[in-house]
Amino acid sequence: MFIIPKAYKQDFALETAIAHLVSIDARFTQLATMHPCDMLSEHNLELPVDPFESLGSSIISQQISGAAARSIKRKFLALFSGESEGESDDTEQEDIKKKRFPTPGEVLRKDVATLRTVGFSQRKAEYMLDLASKFHSGEINPHALLTLPDDEVVELLTKVRGLGVWSAEMFLIFGLKRPDVFSTGDLGVQRGMALWYGKNIALAKGKKGKFKYMSEAEMIERSEAFRPYRTLFTWYMWRAGDVILAIDGDV
Repeated sequence: MFIIPKAYKQDFALETAIAHLVSIDARFTQLATMHPCDMLSEHNLELPVDPFESLGSSIISQQISGAAARSIKRKFLALFSGESEGESDDTEQEDIKKKRFPTPGEVLRKDVATLRTVGFSQRKAEYMLDLASKFHSGEINPHALLTLPDDEVVELLTKVRGLGVWSAEMFLIFGLKRPDVFSTGDLGVQRGMALWYGKNIALAKGKKGKFKYMSEAEMIERSEAFRPYRTLFTWYMWRAGDVILAIDGDV
């Protein structure tokens, strides 16, 4: 079942969000020019999203390389297309795009042993079946995901085995494209913020713990000014490390 992210926040405009960030920190002007945020463009907000596919793909990708995830996803999709691995002449990425992601009901007709034949670990197979079960039963309703507040979406999704707070936040950002999501648990965001605010990240080398670049309290405090557009702030913090030296050089 597909949903349209734009339906949640009809009045969102990327230009307004960028202007808000720039009004707080002028450096965002250059960052926005260098890295346009197509994800939150009008066009992408109107593209249909299948929540089950988005979350299922997230489970497939957990803790493995991108190449490994694509290989497993291609084999997983082939289970439901009736096509054997290697029959298609398309590249791996092209093949994935052409194939339809299975419905929750279709996934539930496979067992753990079958899912393991395409590269799933025991736990990931169980996670995928649990996700499918919750969608199929209606415990997770795509239309409810579209309308529920962010915190309730996180609460609902973290009841699925294998989906933690970070996974739910990434779904809010990349799947539902909610405008005001901030993830303190994302190491890339944490590192980007540390660079953006002038911290010496080399000092974090060898440190243990979740918040080695910047404390959670400081991340939250600094992000507050960017409400109600913290998703865009988060997106740019992922890219801050790529351009920070160029920006500093112009100051």
